This record gives sequence, C-alpha cells and structure tokens, in this order.
Amino acid sequence: MHIPDGYLSPSTCGVLYAGAGIGWYGALRRIRRTLTTRMVPLISVFAAFAFVVMMFNLPLPGGTTGHAIGVAIAAIVLGPSGSILAISLAIAIQALFFGDGGITTLGANCFNMAIVGSLVAFATYRVVANGAPLRSRRRVVAAAVAGYLAANAAALLAAVEFGVQPGLFHDAQGVPLYAPYPLSIAIPAMMIGHLTVAGLAEAAITAGVVTYLQVADPALLRATAGVNESAGFPSPEPQGKSLRKLWLTVALLMLLTPLGILAAGTAWGQWSTGQLASGAGAGSNGAVPAGLERLSTVWTAPIPNYAPQFVKSPSFGYLLSAMFGVGLVLIVALVLQTWLGRRVTGQPG
Repeated sequence: MHIPDGYLSPSTCGVLYAGAGIGWYGALRRIRRTLTTRMVPLISVFAAFAFVVMMFNLPLPGGTTGHAIGVAIAAIVLGPSGSILAISLAIAIQALFFGDGGITTLGANCFNMAIVGSLVAFATYRVVANGAPLRSRRRVVAAAVAGYLAANAAALLAAVEFGVQPGLFHDAQGVPLYAPYPLSIAIPAMMIGHLTVAGLAEAAITAGVVTYLQVADPALLRATAGVNESAGFPSPEPQGKSLRKLWLTVALLMLLTPLGILAAGTAWGQWSTGQLASGAGAGSNGAVPAGLERLSTVWTAPIPNYAPQFVKSPSFGYLLSAMFGVGLVLIVALVLQTWLGRRVTGQPG
C-alpha cells in the first residue's frame, strides 16, 4: 500500500500533498490544546506500534504481500487528529530512512493511510459502538469493523491513484509514463488481497487491542467513546503504568519482526525499476515507463528495504531496522516534548 516514487505523476503527487497538508493542518489545529507533554507519549507509542505492525508482511492471493496499518486502534484511542499525526510520523520515517514508500508520494501515502484511514476508522467505530458501555462486546465488534473498513478504504484510494495514471499521463504513442496499470487491473489487484487478508488482519489487531484495553486500562478508550462513563475508571495516565504496558507490547512485536520477511513476494505496485525491467511486475513486459524511471531515483534511503548493508543476516537486519525505526519515533517525541515543555515554561525554544 506504500506507493513508491515514480508510480504517480508529479501533478498527482502535488494534489495529494495538498490534500495531506489540509489534513495535517486540521489535525494540528484540533489537537493543539491537548498536544501537551502528556499527549505526546501516547502519539509516539502508537506511531511506533504502527511502524512495527506494517513490517509484518502477509501473503496475499496472487503471490504478492500486504500488511495491516495500525491506524484504527490509533484513531480509537487518540481520536482522528492524534491518529493522523501518529500514522503520518510512522509513514514519513519509513519513506525517509527505509525507502518504504516514496518521497514524492509521501503525501499520497499519508492521505490514504493516515488521514482517510483515521477518519474512516473513527467514524465507523463511533457509529457502530454508539452508546455502548466501554467494556461492552459491541465496542470490540465496532473496533474490528473500523479496522477492516479503514484498511480497505486506504487500499481502494491507492488503487484508484494507480489506475488513473495510464489514462491521464502518457506519451504521444499512448505509452504510460508512470504506473502502467489501468483501473480494471489496479482495483481488483489491490482489493482482493485487502478484502480477504490485510483488512481482516487490521480488524483482528484492532479488536484485540481494544479487548486488552477494556480490561487493562479502559480509561484510554474513554476520550473517543462518545459516552459519559467515568465512574470506576481512573484518569488516563499516559506516562504511567498503562503506557509502559503499551511500550512493552511494541517491544515484543519488534522482537518478532523477522517473521515479517517470511512471506514471499513483493507488495503489488511496489516493484522497483529493476524488477519491472526483469518482468517481475504484474503484467510487466520488461519496459519501464519513462516518468517512473526518472522519479524512482529522487531519493535513496540509507537503509533500503529494511536491510542494513553491514548486516549479513536478513532477519537480524530486519530486527535492527525495526529497532532503529522505533528509536527515531522516540527521538521525535523527545524533541517535541522538550519544545512543548519550554513553551509552557516560557523558555526560549
């Protein structure tokens, strides 16, 4: 679902950057009153959670791979604004440092997964769980439905963005300049795998975490629940015991990330120019679209494909990449916390 550089035209990227910018601005504006040194740790833990979850590749029909996002549980706990920021942070780190998704397409990937995914997940959860007690089974069902719909909404947007390229952007002979797959190919190719596997994985993860929080710390579910239910629930303590448990979950998942490379194949629409030239891409005839080839070299990630060059073991390299990514999330959170703390105390930033 991470669109690489070159698959979307510059004008498409510009439009989607504008859409993402509106989403980021709206999220920051809505959350600025609660973006405190207490809120930042929660955003960081869900950014780290999403980063790690997206490293678990799942085999999809057709020999490709996919993954869950972690966007629905972020939206349920943080609200859509906090989720947009958390998932966008994870996607930005993936693109900048690991080449998972492009720099020109960063706006598109954030728009699809972070912004639309968060809004769909939050709206679905609130509608399905409307009025249900925090510990009710209906909230678990609502979480699962929210996760399923959010993942598939993001996948559908990516498929449409791929599919409109050959019709809108081609040379004088009609040869596509960017993604060469029309809507008739892109939509089934993306949606079959997400409707049958990746969406169900997002549903299971979201329902599982909500079930855990209902027992361990239902106060984390209260802020976005839409119900006035406070009796018997402690106030949220993002820097307390519940946050430590969430970080422990992230750490355990991080240790399991080498399992994420067991699935064979490449995610649909994420083939490199070398793979396309060799005919590895679906429907590839060995020809690489000119615009795709040009834009594919815009950015070279320092650790492409989560494979540090100095590590011989792919599994250990994948684990080190996960640790590095989570570490980057923590650094960003620390910088933001420091800046917010200075702003509150009036010290120069």
